[in-house]
Amino acid sequence: MNTLLITALAMGGSSVLGVGIGFLLKKIPHKYNDAILGTAAGIMLAAAILGLIVPASEFDLPYAFLMTVAGVFAGAFIVSILDSITPHLHRLAGLDQEKHPESHGAGKVLLFIAAIALHKIPEGLAAGVSFGTENTGDILTVAGSISLQNIPEAIVIVAPLLTIGVSYSRTLMISLAIAAISMISTVAGYGIVSITAGIMPFILATAGGAMLYVVGDEMIPETHAHGHEKLATFSLVAGFMVTLLLQNLLG
Repeated sequence: MNTLLITALAMGGSSVLGVGIGFLLKKIPHKYNDAILGTAAGIMLAAAILGLIVPASEFDLPYAFLMTVAGVFAGAFIVSILDSITPHLHRLAGLDQEKHPESHGAGKVLLFIAAIALHKIPEGLAAGVSFGTENTGDILTVAGSISLQNIPEAIVIVAPLLTIGVSYSRTLMISLAIAAISMISTVAGYGIVSITAGIMPFILATAGGAMLYVVGDEMIPETHAHGHEKLATFSLVAGFMVTLLLQNLLG
């Protein structure tokens, strides 16, 4: 239970930390944001594969591999449905003024915030579901990767909100609400694990598939949209290898 509490607090606290950094920096140059987000993408990619999908396929249950395959596609499909009803984050981030001048409207910014809030649900569920592996290394890999990714994502919330006149205190309250969504989703994911032991490979793989979709559809396109593709790609590789190293040390 202590590990669950720490995980939930890390999921929520990382978003608040990102907003705090955003207050200090106001706007991070694309080069550095792409490097940070690229590293986070590599860590999330490794976490999805090594912390969720591979452990799911190795369960000693009938049809574990087939459940894993089905789960990966199910997770990706679920998040794609979310994307069909909310805007893509990299299109409404409001950071690329030259290419997206329309994103400074209040309606666009609020849609962007709503999209981030909705994306916290599958991310939180993935962190909670990782407890089903019963491996501390896997749990820390998944929760740590998502928490790290939350920081640059939270940083980009600040500039659009301040631009449309939202106060610092209200921006902080919005970040706390988003953090609460992450924490509640994490606890919900843990609850799912406790009642679905028979289909654990499917549940774990669904969480992994959701993370794969977020990396491929949101994070990588964002890091490759500002002319720093090589830096972003090597950052992704570095993030993946750091996660592999940490899992070996924790395992």
